[in-house]
Amino acid sequence: MSTAVVRKAAVAGTWYPGSASRIRKEVESYLAQVPPVVPPGRLLGLISPHAGLMYSGPVAAHGYSLLRGKRDLVAVLVGPSHRVPFEGLAVFAHGAFESPLGRVRIDEDFAERLLSAHPFMIDMPQPHRGEHSLEMQLPFLQHLVPGLRIVPILMGHQKEEEVQALAEALVAAATGREDVLLVASSDLSHYHPASTANELDSLVVGDVRDFDALGLMARLVRSPGHACGGGPMVAVMTAARRLGADQALVLRYADSGDVGERDKSRVVGYLSAALFAS
Repeated sequence: MSTAVVRKAAVAGTWYPGSASRIRKEVESYLAQVPPVVPPGRLLGLISPHAGLMYSGPVAAHGYSLLRGKRDLVAVLVGPSHRVPFEGLAVFAHGAFESPLGRVRIDEDFAERLLSAHPFMIDMPQPHRGEHSLEMQLPFLQHLVPGLRIVPILMGHQKEEEVQALAEALVAAATGREDVLLVASSDLSHYHPASTANELDSLVVGDVRDFDALGLMARLVRSPGHACGGGPMVAVMTAARRLGADQALVLRYADSGDVGERDKSRVVGYLSAALFAS
């Protein structure tokens, strides 16, 4: 594999540990705190946060604990672009992502199916280089899933037409596949006092619990600040529904003031949820 198509880790050593042993130890410490959940059906999708591991990891663990014993999954990672604005949907379609846990290869066949499914889907690796929203899913995924492959997708503007285009492409590429997991990477509200944040976040959590992608999209159009990855959430919910999911399970909500220095004056909200086909 040419090093030219390996996306190097951008936030290892800062947002999460810089060594494989420390990553595994921290991830296992969070997974150990998750109570057992009996899946109500086949897991099709996850909604997972993407802040620094010490902040969002205890929440993300609730969703990723469902992957224990899984192998050979294609995780389609959909997240917001925080640093680079662009039109369309940026697919990292070839090569691999690298983290301290090693290289995880791109499922290039699946990526090509996405690219051919809609003109908004573009082979565009550049926005991925410094972006953390998808990289922050790798500590759990690489630790838990032998034979993991990924398909990373970033959204530049999260316009409603792009959200729907992504949902259509995901359905076209994933129909008939049972090895595909859709992962929406998103934090919720940012930098409000905890009481305000929890009230705002409860509206998004309610939309997810009700499996109401249209309601969530309408909420985000009115107030995009509800979630930095709201577009990915809606796209994954919509696609999962069309692929057969009929249940949404909210696994955990918390905010950044629940860990670290426990500062409740300016918090970020975190949600872990799972989408199942019964």
